[in-house]
Amino acid sequence: MTLTRVFVVTGANKGIGKSIVKLLLQDKEEKIVYLTARSEELGQKAVKELEQNGLKPKFHQLDLTDQHSIESLRDYLQKEHAGLDVLVNNAGMAYKGSSTVPFAEQAEVTNNCNFFGTLNVCDALFPLLRKNARVVHVSSMASEYAYKKLSPEMKQKFTDENLSIEGLKELINTFVQSAKDNQATERGFPQSAYGMSKLGETVMTMIQQKHFDATQPEKNILINSCCPGLVDTDMTGGKYPNPLPVDEGADTPTFLALIPVDAKEPRGKFCKLRKVCPFPPSS
Repeated sequence: MTLTRVFVVTGANKGIGKSIVKLLLQDKEEKIVYLTARSEELGQKAVKELEQNGLKPKFHQLDLTDQHSIESLRDYLQKEHAGLDVLVNNAGMAYKGSSTVPFAEQAEVTNNCNFFGTLNVCDALFPLLRKNARVVHVSSMASEYAYKKLSPEMKQKFTDENLSIEGLKELINTFVQSAKDNQATERGFPQSAYGMSKLGETVMTMIQQKHFDATQPEKNILINSCCPGLVDTDMTGGKYPNPLPVDEGADTPTFLALIPVDAKEPRGKFCKLRKVCPFPPSS
């Protein structure tokens, strides 16, 4: 008997996340797809909209910044399905360019959500991952820009092949503290809270893949990050010329979520337009 595979997409009540849920459900394989969102009301509304198009997502509340919410999802998946096959970490936030919120606050809030929140979801849900599971972190080309603006010393730290998750957390915390001290540039960081959070996510991908390959190679778990492209969403706020329609932005994350179970690649990579891109990028 083949178990129906279970998918979870975070931050999926609108934008790219909602489109990922739609594309996953339009795929021919029968699957259970959880649309998660911080707001129960907005999440249920998104489910109803997809149901009107003949699709049948399930809903579960998830707030990346609330450990109780994360553990509630973990416990539910364990009880209902005894495992998880695909996790798409799409949830995240960004301040608008016009925001008057101090940079120190932006650095802390953005990284608490995008980097530490995503990591906390992984810590909770990774023990549920079954054989041939797939994990996708929806990162951004902002991670490339942030990397290029690091000092040579910081570049070396972020690309150290022995860097651990604990070491990466320390680097992101150092950035946040540097922003609070008004010393980000002096200490080798760019003035980009969002870029640093996404750099953290992209590097996290590679460390997590190494860990699974070293500790559970027989499970063939593939973890990849990707840039969805410049997509017209609430987050980008119409500030880019010729943005991609949201379904095109959802294409690469969906492609990575649906890597065939017998495939071994890509693993621990950063992808754009379904293609692997070198990371770190060349300066």
